[in-house]
Amino acid sequence: MSVTVTRLDSRAQGFSAALDSRLNRTLLADTQLNAAVAAIVGDVRARGDEALLEYTNRFDKRNAADVAALSVSREQMQISLERLPAGQAAALREAAERIRDYHEKQKTGSWQYEDAKGSVYGQKVTPLDRVGIYVPGGKANYPSSMLMNAIPASVAGVREIVATVPTAWDEKGDLIFAAAALAGVERIYTVGGAQAIAALAYGTQSVPRVDKITGPGNIYVTLAKKMVFGDVGIDMIAGPSELTIIADGSTNPDWVAMDLFSQAEHDEQAQSILISDNAGYLDQVQASIGRLLPTMARREIIEKSLEQRGLLILAASLEEAAQISNRIAPEHLELSVADPQAVAAHIRHAGALFMGAYSAEALGDYCAGPSHVLPTSGTARFFSALGVYDFQKRSSIIQCSAEGAAELADIATELATREFLPAHAASAAYRRKV
Repeated sequence: MSVTVTRLDSRAQGFSAALDSRLNRTLLADTQLNAAVAAIVGDVRARGDEALLEYTNRFDKRNAADVAALSVSREQMQISLERLPAGQAAALREAAERIRDYHEKQKTGSWQYEDAKGSVYGQKVTPLDRVGIYVPGGKANYPSSMLMNAIPASVAGVREIVATVPTAWDEKGDLIFAAAALAGVERIYTVGGAQAIAALAYGTQSVPRVDKITGPGNIYVTLAKKMVFGDVGIDMIAGPSELTIIADGSTNPDWVAMDLFSQAEHDEQAQSILISDNAGYLDQVQASIGRLLPTMARREIIEKSLEQRGLLILAASLEEAAQISNRIAPEHLELSVADPQAVAAHIRHAGALFMGAYSAEALGDYCAGPSHVLPTSGTARFFSALGVYDFQKRSSIIQCSAEGAAELADIATELATREFLPAHAASAAYRRKV
């Protein structure tokens, strides 16, 4: 089995159009998909547990009698942790510790200052009351996603963490439920898809309504999150997983080929892109792909992903490679070059940067420390990696002294009058008369 990855040259006519076509980020606009998801969300919102149970039994091939049968308690999570093989439990604990240590450094507190008039201004930082963590479970199980979502919420001080995952509670899913135990999840509902998002957003007779939903999922999950946004907070609009690699030829081509595989094996819609200023190196990586692909257990998925969405791009220079990457705004960006700091200086848009040949993206997926919940589909232009700050609210504090209020009143009265809002002007002016 071999696959030839589409190759583009940045200096060729039509490069921009060819790149845009390959990125193909229009899936969220599919009217049929949107209608199907809207029907599910509306049904769960209207009928609650009854609809949630129907969709779960149908789509996830379950045979649950009620939603209570789909609920997993803290005690059950602990059982999963205790029956894990020693090696798995140790790896999970070590990953959780590293993720927690990293996110502890993200914590910010409330602050205040006093101006010359004796007025106090500041910001009050408050954890969210209840969040919902969505953990996917389609073509693979992802205990790492449980850790990467729930631990930042726990560090932020969220009062209650609820999770959904389309995986039945049994020994096959122990890693996911054990991860939840380590991350501080209070309760899990073994449901998935758009119906899980609707249940978390609006609540049912059994599933509590949350304040914010985080976590990646398939296109149905993504569309559902987009639809419920506003009634509930969300982390971001996530699409298929992405990896872009900028390489100068100094890294073993087998390493780079395997890194491309690591993204492609997620699903057929995942996108793996290599950009280099070295045409010969692109040939070497293509040869490595052909030689290593037959050894992959998920080779059929990898092959389809690389054929449909993969790219090898020849750039005129590493600086131009960085500009092409900024245009892609990838979820993950590996700078597999001799001087990653120099290339990073030109990077503006990326969910996460992996600096140097030894910083494989796969290490970030599991245990490096930062959350692997990252912006995709070009949204790294305005979204950031999931972190502690996503689970906190920031309230402004204004405490005016009499002298301070009088000073502000002159400014506010002038501006309110010009905006034709006389009650605003009068409200401010009253403080000046005290």
